[in-house]
Amino acid sequence: MVQVRVIPCLLLKNNGLYKGVKFKNHQYVGDPINAVRIFNDKEVDEIVFLDITATASNREPHYELIRDIASECFIPFSYGGGIKTVASAERILALGVERVILNSSAIENPSLVSEIASVYGSQSVIVSIDVKKNIWGEYTVYSHSGSKKTRQDLKSYVKQMEDRGAGEIMLTSIDRDGTTGGYDRELITMVSNLISIPLIATGGAGSLAHLADGIKHGASAVGAGSMFVLYGKHKAVLITYPSQKELKEYGLLSSESPAVTNAPKHE
Repeated sequence: MVQVRVIPCLLLKNNGLYKGVKFKNHQYVGDPINAVRIFNDKEVDEIVFLDITATASNREPHYELIRDIASECFIPFSYGGGIKTVASAERILALGVERVILNSSAIENPSLVSEIASVYGSQSVIVSIDVKKNIWGEYTVYSHSGSKKTRQDLKSYVKQMEDRGAGEIMLTSIDRDGTTGGYDRELITMVSNLISIPLIATGGAGSLAHLADGIKHGASAVGAGSMFVLYGKHKAVLITYPSQKELKEYGLLSSESPAVTNAPKHE
């Protein structure tokens, strides 16, 4: 059986694990090492860790924390936040991280994507793109954890990142982030139609049906945060992950499911 990648996307702030809504009002949800241990037991496909303060604080990644996570994590994981040089990416990959994630640095220095890909291969580089709709319903690219509006044209930027050597695009709807109301289908379909590399959809998933919907509309993999760390209307902290049976029921574990290539394009 082939499994669609269902990825917990976890936010780091200082040494803790946090979750917010629409990139704001982040609340502490626990210790990242403890979360990793739980996800190990639940046989998660892979994990994404994003440091939401490194770039805004203009500091290097928290290498000691990354090392500690790597020592406990028996699952492939990717890291993003504060990576501005090839040397920084090299240090992170040497700690046992599978892939580095570039967001603000890819906007400010697109050649960094090419430089890392040329040394470590495209499979080692994910470009994360955060977008929200403006008052005219147009998608706008944001950087610095959603705090800075850029002048990037989304369609052109996505294609540029693929051409630069990104192995995957991680696409997040800021408007949907943490709302658990479902992905932005229009956004996923539009971007998946533009690229031939895999697309990870994030921002808004709150159920297995939402995850399946993301794949249906063109994503190659689906990520979520609140769904895997918060529970119920009071948003109590509870780290969880669907069982193999549940994944299969929603078409996320089947011989027909795509694993690392884009789903069929949608008009």
